[in-house]
Amino acid sequence: MATAVSVERDAVARAFPDHGGVEVIAAGVGPALAAASTASALTAAALKGAPYGLVVSAGIGGGFQPEAPVGSLVVADGIVAADLGAETADGFLPVTELGFGTVRHEPPADLVRRVAEITGARTGAVLTVSTVTGTAARAAALRERHPTALAEAMEGFGVAEAAAAQGVPVLEIRAISNPVGPRDRAAWRIGDALAALTEGFGKLAPVLESGNRHDR
Repeated sequence: MATAVSVERDAVARAFPDHGGVEVIAAGVGPALAAASTASALTAAALKGAPYGLVVSAGIGGGFQPEAPVGSLVVADGIVAADLGAETADGFLPVTELGFGTVRHEPPADLVRRVAEITGARTGAVLTVSTVTGTAARAAALRERHPTALAEAMEGFGVAEAAAAQGVPVLEIRAISNPVGPRDRAAWRIGDALAALTEGFGKLAPVLESGNRHDR
């Protein structure tokens, strides 16, 4: 079965020049657009009788320091909606504590392990946010609520929700372009992060092209 990759298009396309059963989709920015784009692609493939066997959300993101330095690669063992919930006088409550919804999807553990081994990526939670963190206080609050978090980005949870709705396993990979914390554009290393993402996907090709089903 094919793999859908919702991603920084150029980096992954270079890693799979002949596609090899991998379709690269530019899903857009933010969880809502990522979810809609992924759902559309999954539905279209299913209607054609050629459903995807895996969805990969990949791109660049912020890294929590010092565990995920700029230029490193992170593979999610948990894809977490960090700001889906409600603010209360006692602090933030995720939707699960409000009695509905979910805030976490877990990629197949065997696949996460293989990807980490092949690429040298760090493993931990990747947070999905609708607003990029720009202060030390917010970075500290996120780490307090999510102590295993290594990175934040804006699309993974939307992709994971769409994949889960159709029973397709999901993976999230992020190359770190900047530290999570005070907004400092001078510290961004987008080119280095995209190079790391390209290199990582080059190593992943045998895994993603294997066509094997993974435990969900």
